[in-house]
Amino acid sequence: MDTDLVLTIGIVLFVLSLPSLLAAWVESRPPRLGAIMVIVALGMVIAALVVKPGGYAFNQVPGVMIGVLSRLFQ
Repeated sequence: MDTDLVLTIGIVLFVLSLPSLLAAWVESRPPRLGAIMVIVALGMVIAALVVKPGGYAFNQVPGVMIGVLSRLFQ
């Protein structure tokens, strides 16, 4: 699998986990699903950073995500 795709999916999954974590906190219940999503997302981001030779610079991330989205809609 392409490291750019793994990084993008990890970031999107992390962002989507935030509402689940917030809802669990507001309802005073354990954030099981949100915590699992965060762990998987961070694992994907770390895997993409480790596997890609040279890694990613912080300013490259938006371009990488736009590149993945453009490949998706071609």
